[in-house]
Amino acid sequence: MPNSIYKIPKAINEPILSYAPNSPERKSLKAQLTRMKSQRIDIPMTIGGKKVYTDEKRSIHPPHELAHTLGTHSVGHKTHVKQAIDAALEAKSRWEIMPWEERAAIFLRAADLLAGPFRDKMNAATMLCQSKNAYQAEIDCVCELVDFFRFNAEYMEQMYAQQPNSPRNNWNHLEYRALEGFVFALTPFNFTSIAGNLPAAPALMGNTVVWKPAESQIYSAAVIMEIYEAAGLPPGVINLVFVSGPEAGEEIFSHPEFAGLHFTGSTGVFQHLWKTIGNNIAMYKSYPRIVGETGGKDFVIAHASADPIQVATALSRGAFEFQGQKCSAASRAYIPASIWPDVKSRLQEDLASFKMGSPEDFSNFINAVIDEKAFDKIAAYIDNAQASDDATVVIGGNHDKNKGYFIEPTVIHVEDPKYITMCEEIFGPVLTIYVYEDDEFESTLTLLDSTSPYALTGAVFANERSAVIMATEKLRHAAGNFYINDKPTGAVVGQQPFGGGRASGTNDKAGSILNLYRWVSPRTIKENFVPPSNYRYPFLG
Repeated sequence: MPNSIYKIPKAINEPILSYAPNSPERKSLKAQLTRMKSQRIDIPMTIGGKKVYTDEKRSIHPPHELAHTLGTHSVGHKTHVKQAIDAALEAKSRWEIMPWEERAAIFLRAADLLAGPFRDKMNAATMLCQSKNAYQAEIDCVCELVDFFRFNAEYMEQMYAQQPNSPRNNWNHLEYRALEGFVFALTPFNFTSIAGNLPAAPALMGNTVVWKPAESQIYSAAVIMEIYEAAGLPPGVINLVFVSGPEAGEEIFSHPEFAGLHFTGSTGVFQHLWKTIGNNIAMYKSYPRIVGETGGKDFVIAHASADPIQVATALSRGAFEFQGQKCSAASRAYIPASIWPDVKSRLQEDLASFKMGSPEDFSNFINAVIDEKAFDKIAAYIDNAQASDDATVVIGGNHDKNKGYFIEPTVIHVEDPKYITMCEEIFGPVLTIYVYEDDEFESTLTLLDSTSPYALTGAVFANERSAVIMATEKLRHAAGNFYINDKPTGAVVGQQPFGGGRASGTNDKAGSILNLYRWVSPRTIKENFVPPSNYRYPFLG
């Protein structure tokens, strides 16, 4: 075996391509979109390295063009979950003893494949099946996922280098073992990068994984699986299944080898899964690791000293990029009365200039929401606000699902700071504004902190430093990712590790070494070079 001490290449954030008019990447991506849209593919599950097709199929349609069919995917059932668990356990012994640098090489190769030959395909899949515009797709499914692969490999090296002290005649080791059993990755529709990272992070650390993506993300999940296979990931390390949540849960959470859950999704689902795991705790071989990032009711609060144009721009981007379907999206804002007219005017100007339609038209800033269930839920909030005496729709409010799930970016102004759209997660292009008196900044901070059960992201805008200090302190637990004079979205791997507390999750910070620590079970090894030969201690003399 090689006797080198390996060093991971220094991780650097993947540069974001602009897709500006006449750029080569724009031309290349448009051609890829045309190719993929002209095909109809049949997507199988991947279990133990084998492609598994079933007779039951579901069609895949772009959320922005319901009449078009991209293809179908096989529908799995409990038997396929069991097969995936068996495949993960069968692959475990070989994978966890593979030298760490070889595991790292696979995911570093995946990063370069994604940044290179798979870039257009990954972007096109995310644009078509999740209705993301080119820029939103690029920062998500390419740059962030590449960053996860590269930075996680670097963090793994840093972790393994952390070793205990050894006094004379002893040598102490700390071994970072994989968990005993398999990990279940349950991933969302809204970020392809999250869908790729949730199975990859535990796998990098020597675990094997059963991966269930959201049904509305299967099209791009299949491309991620293709990249893993092209990078040389051994069969059975990550097993991709397309099953219902209850069927997956019935098999996974009753299995004695269940070792961990890596989750991004709704708070209600996460709490249900935690309760299920707790009820079954006596049947597991070990205490499962539970890692989850859930909902958010993310805020922007402006101080009277803030620049109203900067505040409005942060709201235009932070609330409405990817139709507000980000865990971090600005959903409620607290604006002082003195700057509200200017903020409102600029918001109206910005939103009037938004174009809405297919992401295949690169001039569209707004695209469709993910599915009919989401559309109906978001539309109901808007309709209720329009009918309410306690709320006023000041911008937008229209919606139509005849051709695609399109909801106009909507701004609601409320007099009651506890109005429903100030409190509940909507997960769509709806921003609610509460206007407060300038001299009530401190009390408004207290109001903000007590309004929502979530604590994911938030931002303060102020030019007066004392206001920044006050907000940072009083909102200490209100957000796991806190921004000063910036929108509350756009966390970058290696720069702003992502995650929140309270009802927003376990705050294990995806994109940092903290997350990787959850997927290892350390073992301390002490070697005594000169063992004692007499039980007697000096004090006995």
